[in-house]
Amino acid sequence: MRGTRGYLAPEWITGVAITAKADVYSYGMMLFEFVSGRRNSEQSGDGKVHFFPTWAAKKLTEGGDLLELLDPRLGRDADMEELTRMCRVACWCVQDEERDRPPMGQVVQILEGVLDVNMPRVPRSLQVLADNQEQIVFFTESSSSGQSSQAKSNTSTASSQSKSTTSMNSNTEAGMSWGHFD
Repeated sequence: MRGTRGYLAPEWITGVAITAKADVYSYGMMLFEFVSGRRNSEQSGDGKVHFFPTWAAKKLTEGGDLLELLDPRLGRDADMEELTRMCRVACWCVQDEERDRPPMGQVVQILEGVLDVNMPRVPRSLQVLADNQEQIVFFTESSSSGQSSQAKSNTSTASSQSKSTTSMNSNTEAGMSWGHFD
């Protein structure tokens, strides 16, 4: 299996069947990259790994200046509604369970402003990363030996985090649910 660490959907690691929702996950990670203008994980001088999607999800759920998330080259010049929408849909796209991720058609409609969404729960995998930063170890083995990049962490597969609904605008405990899409 080859892929970029942090961009692969959890189902690649757990071995369940891969669907188009794996691409939705990767697209969500790319949306975070579009916002920040840099890769989603960086290792600081003290050895800690900073994972942008975790920071973005916390900013959205706890409140705070979303412009701090923005690529500094943009000089804090952004439409707050569009920035919020982009971060929210990215959080929906990176839900741990594929059935909780929106289909790409709806992702496009949300980004265009045709549909509105509330903030989902912070995905369990992102929450674990936020709570256990000192236990995360990222390493890369030589690709010339045929081995791919790997990531280790004390994470477990999350259980389903949302309830099924029939309407895009129905509110649930998580703020919204996509229902279960096959």
